Amino acid sequence: MGKFLKRSAQGAEVPHTKRTSNLETVVMPLPSKIVLSMGQHTGAPASPAVAQGDQVYVGTVVGKAGGFVSADIHSGVSGTVSEITTMTASNGAKQTAVVIIPDGEQKVDPSIAPPEVTDYKSFVDAVRASGLVGLGGAGFPAAVKLSPKNLDEIDTLVINGAECEPYITSDNRCFIEDTHHVLAGIKAVMKYLNIPKCIIGIEGNKPEAIAKMKAAIDVAGIEVKELPCCYPQGAEKVLIENCTGREVPFPGLPSDVGVIVMNVTSVAFVSKYMETGMPLITKRLTVDGDIVKEPKNVEVIIGTPVEELINFCGGLTEEPGKVLYGGPMMGTCVADLSQPILKNNNAILAFSKARAHTPKMTNCIHCGRCVNACPLGLAAKDIVQAYNKGNVEMLQELNADLCMSCGTCSFVCPAKRPLAPSIALAKIMMKNGGKK
Repeated sequence: MGKFLKRSAQGAEVPHTKRTSNLETVVMPLPSKIVLSMGQHTGAPASPAVAQGDQVYVGTVVGKAGGFVSADIHSGVSGTVSEITTMTASNGAKQTAVVIIPDGEQKVDPSIAPPEVTDYKSFVDAVRASGLVGLGGAGFPAAVKLSPKNLDEIDTLVINGAECEPYITSDNRCFIEDTHHVLAGIKAVMKYLNIPKCIIGIEGNKPEAIAKMKAAIDVAGIEVKELPCCYPQGAEKVLIENCTGREVPFPGLPSDVGVIVMNVTSVAFVSKYMETGMPLITKRLTVDGDIVKEPKNVEVIIGTPVEELINFCGGLTEEPGKVLYGGPMMGTCVADLSQPILKNNNAILAFSKARAHTPKMTNCIHCGRCVNACPLGLAAKDIVQAYNKGNVEMLQELNADLCMSCGTCSFVCPAKRPLAPSIALAKIMMKNGGKK
């Protein structure tokens, strides 16, 4: 495994398209409805805790976690539950959803109050009650991440502020606008988990964020690490190596090398929740793309239909060729603009048909660029060849399941071959015992 991660200086120089970097976050008004998926996190889906016709308030629990690796879902509006329905997620899976019609009054649930936190257990319980999941895109329940089996071996908290995808600037705005909460959240995690050191990783192309955080730090043990501007700098294993010099084993977790990683928006939310007791009901998003009339950073209520968010940004100049949850490298397609904003969304990007056009694929020229660029040193072309042959044994030998779907191989391929999607299918085939 050692030969892989030491290659993390590789990757790709993706375009630094950050048009909204200097745009302050604006708050979107109440939408006409919110659609709250019960599966907007890694792990077991939540179960509806309300029924059609129920009155709910801002902060009311409408979905109860379905197990240890799960998360509660809360309403971001006061209003009436209009239906419990089924929706199709961006990955094609069917999910239960609670639809709420706002009453415009935004009455706060009477149960909302700052949590009483005195020790590690009460801190993790508070994080669990907040509904927090990884806000960088993974959606992994934060309370689980903060409960490693080897807690006494954790000595470093790494804050992921790389934001290496093109277009997205929501994390950058979090550093700039929520500096106090970022620092307070870090201190809380360090205090209750007894972690002595924190490294805040930010790419060097975000000088204002770096300066703000350096100026705000007022205690020992916290530092800002300026990272190289190279995609996928924000990938967990790459980030850990570049911040600490440690290599996460495969299979393995950051905790295996004494590290916990949190996204900057996640740790800032921890501070906000500790102060107010208001659970996770809104999200800062970047709305951009070549056909968005008014690109913005927007604070939006989770569950808002994508179409209403786009309309808040002036609408589109033409029919879209592709709309994405997230960035152009790792984002997923929004098949229907009635789809809702989810907890782990950090951007909505809309591109013209010309921009979204898939280039013509040609034969592999065996140039090796996909191997040289892969941050984990995987042989993308060989993995795809093994997948096409249905050779699961070879896929295992090639460590195909180590792929983190960053898309770097596809980006650098001069033959424009869909390497990353094919590898994703290969991983599914491995899980299905060889069935495509």
